[in-house]
Amino acid sequence: MQGATEAEFRTHFVREPGALKDHPALVLNADYRPLSYYPLSLWPWQEAVKAVWLDRVQIVAEYDAFVHSPSTQIRIPSVVVLKDYVKPQKRVAFTRFNLFLRDEFSCQYCGARGDLTFDHVVPRASGGITSWENVVAACSRCNLKKGSKSLRQSGMALRKTPRQPGAEELRNMGRKFPPNHLHESWLDFLYWDAELEA
Repeated sequence: MQGATEAEFRTHFVREPGALKDHPALVLNADYRPLSYYPLSLWPWQEAVKAVWLDRVQIVAEYDAFVHSPSTQIRIPSVVVLKDYVKPQKRVAFTRFNLFLRDEFSCQYCGARGDLTFDHVVPRASGGITSWENVVAACSRCNLKKGSKSLRQSGMALRKTPRQPGAEELRNMGRKFPPNHLHESWLDFLYWDAELEA
């Protein structure tokens, strides 16, 4: 593998055999923590192999499956760790996704999950602004019921006061929502504060 160009890498490794397309690699920062929990920091196997090839990551765990080039055979990485530490962002972007994550994907009025939209606590018609402190996740039913009324006028109450979350707080919130598939080789790196079995 040493000394090969990126073009050679692409020629030999990026052809995607159907049997190998479902082998994502968990990507850990240099401190062995996932870059993100929700969405979980995963790379397609091709990106993981390329990063190994370019000496940007170290392989921590592997699948039983192999990928071949005319001259090389390697096991597909299931967990890789970056050689250089990526500093996590301190500022949390005010996005629909992050808002729903902050509110744990549940209506902040009734607690329902699914079919969520967002609601301005102080309606825009009354001068309410679009901010972390004034927007919450709401189900369609509650959003319609509240309309452009104040909380007092609608007789509704918030489950918790909306506020801007910290970056670490939001990352930890993401740990509550694991993806549908978790490979066994990932588990030691996803829940490092879980109690160890004796």
